[in-house]
Amino acid sequence: MTDGMISFGAKLAQHAARQPDRPAVTCGAETVTYAELHRRSNRIARGLAAKGVKAGDLVTVGLPNSVGFVAACYGIWKLGATPQPVSFRLPKGELQAIIELARAPLVIAEFAHEVDRPVVTVEDLLALSDDDRDLPDAIPAISKAPTSGGSTGRPKLILAGQRGVSPEDMPELPFYQIRPGQTVLLPAPLYHNAPFSLTMGATQVGAHVVLTPRFDAEGTLAEIAARKAEWLYLVPTMMNRIWHLPEAVRSSYDISSVHTLWHMAAPCPAWLKEAFIHWIAPGEVMELYAGTEAQAVTIISGSEWLTHRGSVGRVVIGEMKVVGENGAELPPGEVGEIYMRRSQGLPETYRYLGADARTIADGWESLGDLGSFDAEGYLYLADRRTDMILVGGSNVYPAEIEAALEEHPAVQSCAVIGLPDDDLGARIHAIVNARGVVSDEDLKAHLAERLVTYKRPKSFEFVDEPVRDDAGKVRRTALRDARIAAAKAG
Repeated sequence: MTDGMISFGAKLAQHAARQPDRPAVTCGAETVTYAELHRRSNRIARGLAAKGVKAGDLVTVGLPNSVGFVAACYGIWKLGATPQPVSFRLPKGELQAIIELARAPLVIAEFAHEVDRPVVTVEDLLALSDDDRDLPDAIPAISKAPTSGGSTGRPKLILAGQRGVSPEDMPELPFYQIRPGQTVLLPAPLYHNAPFSLTMGATQVGAHVVLTPRFDAEGTLAEIAARKAEWLYLVPTMMNRIWHLPEAVRSSYDISSVHTLWHMAAPCPAWLKEAFIHWIAPGEVMELYAGTEAQAVTIISGSEWLTHRGSVGRVVIGEMKVVGENGAELPPGEVGEIYMRRSQGLPETYRYLGADARTIADGWESLGDLGSFDAEGYLYLADRRTDMILVGGSNVYPAEIEAALEEHPAVQSCAVIGLPDDDLGARIHAIVNARGVVSDEDLKAHLAERLVTYKRPKSFEFVDEPVRDDAGKVRRTALRDARIAAAKAG
């Protein structure tokens, strides 16, 4: 190419030639070098081609974190096709709906579901070809196609507006401060957009990406200490679990190698953010707010946050504004729906399959989040529009209650929903996954010191499984619908 950009496949070939023996990806006990990742993905590409995959296809990838996940994606890109990552835990119905949306010719996965497409493993594809030579160069028209069910649970695909290309000369991953040769720890599931994009960006810049098969709070600290990781990605759920480890456990690991921690994907409770800032150091705790759609982005550093407590930062890409119910832009300090649009003159950043954007005039789009700006242009999130609970005429934001609950040392994860109430319109109900034994009364006493009366849950439900996944995601609508249906059924 003549614009200084080369294909993802060519970028990997460049690293394989320049630093063949440098580690590229580690997951668990397996590590591959850049030369090994390049050769392995060449074989996978030929295996995919033998199965009929061609340029322009979306290929569904339903794998747990692994070296094979990364190699499979590079194999897909080398054919000019697009990885379409999904959770390997998806139920059959939702998986089938996504595959149909994607029109995927096959699925790379290890699950046992029977779907109406061929399902192959990475090992199956490697068995189809021993030829690890380079393939003709191909540039995917779409770099990625992650899924999003949002609050409704109805799947949609978000087709990236960017092609599968990287700068030929790439000294640093933009914004994220990932540089060649660094050790980057990502203990989050790759089927979510942020860890997927960061993993692929880090390999394109020539860093060593360390994945974990699944998140473990103490295990993450152990990986930092053992690998001397310099760059770390977490979501607030992970931060909460790490912070609630016994102090003696947390302090037993040397994490001084970490110079940058990024968190995103879900709102971070202020008390938890402050704890990490003082633990790791202000300037090193970075936060980004955006959707997978990437029309606009805010960023804030830890030192900025300390003077703008609770903010997710100022807009650094695109435009954002807060709009009231009458469609007018709201002044600073007033909560409304956040609308975004890309910078004027730039190409589309995404396209939906299976959904339409929520739009108003002049190209403004909403992802359903509520928030407000202050007079200095710092954005503060409230909650999702569809998750807000109206209690006796008052707006109640579940994220605020969840943040207060998660301050309790016995609360592992939680979700707050509104259930129908004849008197107030909605009754606040908390679903709690606890460590050990904790009672309704314990939590009520804890919240009495933190929340006004009308924001406190009227009922509690204790469950054995985490309410949020490792990426901090929760589907409150699905939780609410299931409980309403159970109540109707008696």
